[in-house]
Amino acid sequence: MNHRSPNVVPHAATQKSADDVGVSGEPLSLRSLFDAEESALLRFAYGVVGHLETAQDLVQEAFLRLHEHWHEVEHPKPWLYRSVRNMAINYLRDHRKERQISEGADWESESPTAAQVLGRHEAVGVLRMLMAEMPTQDQQLISWKYLNGLSYEEISRQSGLSISNVGYKLHHLLKSLADGMRRMGVESGEG
Repeated sequence: MNHRSPNVVPHAATQKSADDVGVSGEPLSLRSLFDAEESALLRFAYGVVGHLETAQDLVQEAFLRLHEHWHEVEHPKPWLYRSVRNMAINYLRDHRKERQISEGADWESESPTAAQVLGRHEAVGVLRMLMAEMPTQDQQLISWKYLNGLSYEEISRQSGLSISNVGYKLHHLLKSLADGMRRMGVESGEG
């Protein structure tokens, strides 16, 4: 596979439904999805395979596959994360002997191991994938609380929900995310 080219994803003439909106609130196009998710997908892929060029190849391949099936894929963001994860796992399985040699005891130090760092990246990627599958309103609640640091009262004013309902919903959303991560084999932030 060749190195990623800046012109990997052509401007898509078609757009997804109103449920799949881009950062600007516009219906999601392949270009806007690429612009919004490429960096996160690269970090995710790198976290799994531990090699930048391979990660770039996997992400490029995922976008090319999505382009081929654009009209068939209802929720492209989670589809991309699943594709990258599956291709990365296949890559690791196919290159198992190379990893065993490079992860020998001669490389040990007090710093986090490569496996720990990769586990963290994979955990973040799985979390992103699970969040991408949530309804937009639920994503917004989590974003307000954990990305913007808003209080329940501020979220209540933004969302129109009661303060107690905000707490209830966030509790159940986090529990659902934790359950989803366990189902996908992620038991902690270490992967």
